[in-house]
Amino acid sequence: MATFQEFIQQNEDRDGVRFSWNVWPSSRLEATRMVVPVASLFTPLKERPDLPPIQYEPVLCSRATCRAVLNPLCQVDYRAKLWACNFCYQRNQFPPTYAGISEVNQPAELLPQFSTIEYVVQRGPQMPLNFLYVVDTCMEDEDLQALKESLQMSLSLLPPTALVGLITFGRMIQVHELGCEGISKSYVFRGTKDLSAKQLQEMLGLTKPSAQQAGRGGPQGPQVPLSNRFLQPVQKIDMNLTDLLGELQRDPWPVTQGKRPLRSLGVALSIAVGLLECTFPNTGARIMTFIGGPATQGPGMVVGDELKTPIRSWHDIEKDNAKFMKKATKHYEALANRAAANGHIVDIYACALDQTGLAEMKCCPNYTGGYMVMADSFNTSLFKQTFQRVFTKDVQGAFKMAFAGTLEIKTSREVKISGAIGPCVSLNAKGPCVSENEIGTGGTCQWKICGLDPSTTLAIYFEVVNQTPTEDVGGVLEAESSHAAVIRSWHRSQSFIRFS
Repeated sequence: MATFQEFIQQNEDRDGVRFSWNVWPSSRLEATRMVVPVASLFTPLKERPDLPPIQYEPVLCSRATCRAVLNPLCQVDYRAKLWACNFCYQRNQFPPTYAGISEVNQPAELLPQFSTIEYVVQRGPQMPLNFLYVVDTCMEDEDLQALKESLQMSLSLLPPTALVGLITFGRMIQVHELGCEGISKSYVFRGTKDLSAKQLQEMLGLTKPSAQQAGRGGPQGPQVPLSNRFLQPVQKIDMNLTDLLGELQRDPWPVTQGKRPLRSLGVALSIAVGLLECTFPNTGARIMTFIGGPATQGPGMVVGDELKTPIRSWHDIEKDNAKFMKKATKHYEALANRAAANGHIVDIYACALDQTGLAEMKCCPNYTGGYMVMADSFNTSLFKQTFQRVFTKDVQGAFKMAFAGTLEIKTSREVKISGAIGPCVSLNAKGPCVSENEIGTGGTCQWKICGLDPSTTLAIYFEVVNQTPTEDVGGVLEAESSHAAVIRSWHRSQSFIRFS
């Protein structure tokens, strides 16, 4: 018989959940006496080779305000083919496909070892993955050459149906049109002026998506986007894009002695977010940003172009003496919120010996579940190996990454949700299980997670609201049980929606 410690370890390995307390307080008063809050660390994509995905829809509670999923803690009447939800106590009829269930013939959902189940369902049309490269050209030739080789290598790792696009920037921003045969064509934008998604749509002649498709964070599934000239299937433009990357040169604008190159990172990232916002809203996409220095002009700049003026230090930030920091942070936070609202991931690969302004840009990967990598040079093994690991695949040939994820938590009446800390944004889903005491991103029971991988972990915080610690049952003091369930959904490279 397993010890309590072994039992807890088995549950953690099976469900990807580790609680701060393995035994929860039974009343609000007991909870207030604890120094460490009631919380859990949750890894949504924890790898479990022994967990076969189930190819059918989950069975949900019929109460509209609950919609919890059938699980091993539900009470089941096998004769009447009924099950009682362990959250709202609603009695539900099993669907006709469960007519043959019995105490000796139970579905996987009711088996204790399947407290976590992955459902694979296909809803709506299959959607391709989108990868948009945003490349800084204000760097040394050796660095730029190493970066170009890494980008060319990455094309061979992408699925043939994946859509890929390219934006390069220096003093100006070039949005490359990849659908042209035989010639290189790009749209050039000034790096000193920000553009809204609507302005970008008009300038690039992009087809406006339908109203249903453009809805942000709504319950509807993504719509099939019309193909555009700027993101094309890898199998169609592999050779052309490889040649285009090989022909990239350093930013041609001269740099005066004692000056920094003018780098329009803020506007380039804004154009990348706007391009995907116009063409692929609510569709899995990665904006992979490669920078070789700080932004020195336009919105999002973190330092001036004079080399004699150093970039802000920690003491400057502490004394509120960082001239560009507040404005730059506000700019990148706005971009991060726009990207997160559409389910798009923003990665930042900053490779330079000097600071690049990651403190101002950290909200982009934080809000969207992207990667932030810092190295000395694009020519180092640190960057090359890290970048290659982004495209790691599992035994089935699928990327170990997920897109457009949502996380929903349901609790029994004794517990409420205070919030979550991690790479997520709120979906503002109110409900009776939402606590007024917020921790992290609170005030909701649903969150959007744009990007996930097997190591993505979130901290979930709970509040015990039960007033009476025990109930007198037949002369015996019996504690009331509390339940919490996590429902998560995401898209993988196979274009299926997965629930768990």
